[in-house]
Amino acid sequence: MDHSKNVRFLLIPLDNFNMFPFGAFLDKLRFSADDADLSQQRYCSWQIMSHTQGVVTSSSNIPVMVEHTPDTTELKDVDYVVLFGSRTAHDSQQQAPLYRAFFRKVVSAGIKIVSIDNACFTLAELGLLNNHQVVVHWRHHHEFKANYPKVIVRDEQLYHFDKKLISCTGGSATIDLLIAILQDHVGQIRAEKGLADMLVDEGRGNHHRLKSSQHSTYQNRHVNRAVSLMQEHLALSTTVDDIGALIGVSRRQLDRLFQQQFDMSVHQYWQELRLQHLHWRLIHSSHSLIQLADEIGVKDTSYLCKIFRKRFGMTPNQCRRNSLNPSQ
Repeated sequence: MDHSKNVRFLLIPLDNFNMFPFGAFLDKLRFSADDADLSQQRYCSWQIMSHTQGVVTSSSNIPVMVEHTPDTTELKDVDYVVLFGSRTAHDSQQQAPLYRAFFRKVVSAGIKIVSIDNACFTLAELGLLNNHQVVVHWRHHHEFKANYPKVIVRDEQLYHFDKKLISCTGGSATIDLLIAILQDHVGQIRAEKGLADMLVDEGRGNHHRLKSSQHSTYQNRHVNRAVSLMQEHLALSTTVDDIGALIGVSRRQLDRLFQQQFDMSVHQYWQELRLQHLHWRLIHSSHSLIQLADEIGVKDTSYLCKIFRKRFGMTPNQCRRNSLNPSQ
């Protein structure tokens, strides 16, 4: 394979985009683009595009200069279109119409599309993900699955390749994804160039499991696995007995382990996970309580309001109002 050919990226940060995955992707690209640390675009090149000329502002209020708009972009000069999602799923969904015509041209041209973080919501709104396999940030799994049942969500992966559609969960995983993309174009050594400068030990495979998501601080491996399964099955009718069967212990044994670790039963712990998820979604989305209840597998919203109030000292509606008017 000829590794001297320049591979060309078009980066599209949505309004209110997350700076971390964007910056990590761009800096890794910079390191691999040149022989030394001169930041010249020799082996990799990139352009930044948005729906309007000028600047696009990140969720941390940092502006980024935009070189191109859809009207000034030459797709014949692009190998990968990389879309970086907004801070919230709702923001990402709302911007889909701004890019509908552009992505129609991208698909027609056969260019590979890369979805980063919440950009999957934008592409799903455009109907580009139907019957495709994608990865979604763990915090938005249930919301995404509920809204887009025609899209196949792959669990426990940092990134995923599905023909001309590539998806990444975001965060530091953008570095790992870019290494995987670049190695087919510039070779393994150049693809990994700069990791030491970025203080990154090594590239992670797409099936890498984060220690922080495995609750490895818990003393018992059965507890670690049970908590991970609870998070994955938050919206399903899976029972505590089912969780026990999946990890090879009885419910009684599992309850005893959870009492030792958390001073509560498995059922109580799972309910706490669901309530914490609901609390976060009330603050960070505009979805109805019925929709959010469905995300955590609860059908009776009156019962949900009762246990939510007991846990947080307010109703779900009060929680949302307080988040919109924090001074009150």
